[in-house]
Amino acid sequence: MAEPTKTKYRVGGMDCAACASKIETAVSRIPGVSEVGASYTAGTLNVVHDAVQFSAIQNVVKSLGYNISPDSPAPRAGDETLDQIDHDHDHANGHLDPGDGPWWRTRKAILTLACGFALIVAYLAGRIVPDAGHFAFIAALLVGLIPVARRALAGATAGTPFSIETLMTIAATGAVIIGATEEAAIVILLFLVGELLEGVAAGRARASIKGLADLVPKTALLVEGDQTREVPAAGLAVNAIVMVRPGDRIPADGDIVEGHSAIDESPVTGESVPKSKQVGDQVFAGTINTDAVLKIRVTASASDNTIARVVRLVEEAQESKAPTARFIDRFSTYYTPGVLVVGALVAIVPPLLFGQSWGEWVYKGLAILLIGCPCALVISTPAAIAAALSAGARQGLLLKGGAVLERLRSISIVALDKTGTLTEGKPQVTDIVGVGRSQSKVLSLAAALETGSNHPLAIAILARAQADKTPIPPAASARAIAGKGVSGKVGGEDVFLASPAAAAERVMIEPELQAVIDGFNDAGKTVSVLVVGSEVAGILAIRDEPRADAEAGLHALKAAGVGVVMLTGDNARTARAIGSRLGIEVRAGLLPEDKQRIVRELQSEGKVVAKVGDGINDAPALAAADIGIAMGGGTDVALETADAAVLHARVLDIAGMINLSKATMANIWQNIAVSLGLKAAFFVTTIVGVTGLWPAILADTGATVLVTLNAMRLLGWGVRHLPAATAAAT
Repeated sequence: MAEPTKTKYRVGGMDCAACASKIETAVSRIPGVSEVGASYTAGTLNVVHDAVQFSAIQNVVKSLGYNISPDSPAPRAGDETLDQIDHDHDHANGHLDPGDGPWWRTRKAILTLACGFALIVAYLAGRIVPDAGHFAFIAALLVGLIPVARRALAGATAGTPFSIETLMTIAATGAVIIGATEEAAIVILLFLVGELLEGVAAGRARASIKGLADLVPKTALLVEGDQTREVPAAGLAVNAIVMVRPGDRIPADGDIVEGHSAIDESPVTGESVPKSKQVGDQVFAGTINTDAVLKIRVTASASDNTIARVVRLVEEAQESKAPTARFIDRFSTYYTPGVLVVGALVAIVPPLLFGQSWGEWVYKGLAILLIGCPCALVISTPAAIAAALSAGARQGLLLKGGAVLERLRSISIVALDKTGTLTEGKPQVTDIVGVGRSQSKVLSLAAALETGSNHPLAIAILARAQADKTPIPPAASARAIAGKGVSGKVGGEDVFLASPAAAAERVMIEPELQAVIDGFNDAGKTVSVLVVGSEVAGILAIRDEPRADAEAGLHALKAAGVGVVMLTGDNARTARAIGSRLGIEVRAGLLPEDKQRIVRELQSEGKVVAKVGDGINDAPALAAADIGIAMGGGTDVALETADAAVLHARVLDIAGMINLSKATMANIWQNIAVSLGLKAAFFVTTIVGVTGLWPAILADTGATVLVTLNAMRLLGWGVRHLPAATAAAT
């Protein structure tokens, strides 16, 4: 038996959770479809099926009032006509991809404008020919009501009988029957305006991520020997060499192979200060080269570069529902039929049992139907989640779904790896001590011996020499001595760079100098002794230093009431030195299973644990934790295992994730309060006769707009808005 196929589609006009639910229900009834997942925030539809034709899915979706097209394929290496293929595909199908073009050219906008124009004509006709006013308003009403009623009927036949369109159709038809034709026409117009505003807001959330994808330039300068030629960036192959001029955006993820320049990463990371990059440093697609010409070796295809992965992860996250959203979805399946029952009781009970006027109470019952429209309530959670996921992605915080976003606010302790998480993961020369020679001379001789070596300590020494602009003389007969160090001749002198123990085999190390070495060792630093001839010429201390924001990031976590602990496989002395500097509890010398065991122990104490790491050895603990967070520069295994990722490897971003979670949940509860509060208020005013049909739908539309605008505030959220972090940094 063949394996089911999973196909992804783009859906246009799906602007709220109710729309997504309706599409899911309808498509799931197609024979051969086994699983359906629609996301209005991402504008996507995922279908697991057995050889179901696209036309079958298209017909069902279009009958509900939406348009649909297959998801665009990932860019293919060497595909120089991809844009033309997409363009031809669109016109062959008679439409642009869903969501393309300005909002005022959408089907909803055209229908809303047509209904508004018809209402104006009906009003003028009634003023000129009063006897024709009633029929003119019926005609104006039908302009908007017929499409709504058709969608209600299509939804009912596809398994969603209790939709918002059903409530609108019943209310508008009933209003005409009792003579409230003008109000019915206004109600339909306000409903269409509300739907249009939902679409604009949903489009804005999607555009924030699409804008991130648009940062990558369309073309690149490919280097071929001594020549360059302009090619589509989407077709760049891994290991291709591209030239990036000052002021140009970098077209692909890669490593610098020639040149030195400052890179403006603010479009991707939000950092305002350009970073100095040189040969060997990594650069991201979409960032801006500011100073000098660079040559870059491409390390990832267009479909797998940093920005493409961000967009893909965010869309996948938006396709998964948060617990609150799932609860509201379940609630709304009972809520909407309940509204119909309450509306019917309000319309029937007072006239039947208490002899009240039928016209008055039927009118109130119809108003109750409009007040009870669940749009604002249903959109309250997914709108906030979508905005938060988008805002987080633009700050380099990738969260794999609303459930992760909700859970983060409950974190009580964060367990962090050391190397590559709290530290840079790159050893640095921290101290140079000259003995009878200057620090510059000691560094120069050491760098001469280490030239050409790929050993981490050698790389650290060479990087310090380059940073200090220290001249590096040529070395002769340089050779590595296993387990001891490296030796050679520099300027006619015998030079030996070795561990303290190996150096002590050749020369006498004075007690005062040994005390300095011991002090560096106690601080968790690796010491190399430089011997020239038969004398000690100097020492170099090297250590993997904490990230620049590590202290501020840990301070922000503590200020938020979150505990912190370091879990590392490094030796206890080095780990304690870093831990003491950062003010964090340390557990060192751990194997991968030890880290996982400690996470389990913390959970058994009732703590909600987040584990942060960047390596393969962190994967078991990342999977065991309540929330696993991978540092963005880490291994693919860590990124795949984790629930979230800190793309730009900032410790401060961990507190930022928790802050974003708290801000999002506060926003959701505000939305729910606004939605239910307005409904309760207008329910009372309708029963006592203060408000009627059009204020009722205005209240529902107003609540939807308020909820959406409140959710969109989260698009402006940023890690730099974190008060505790700012205080710590200063």
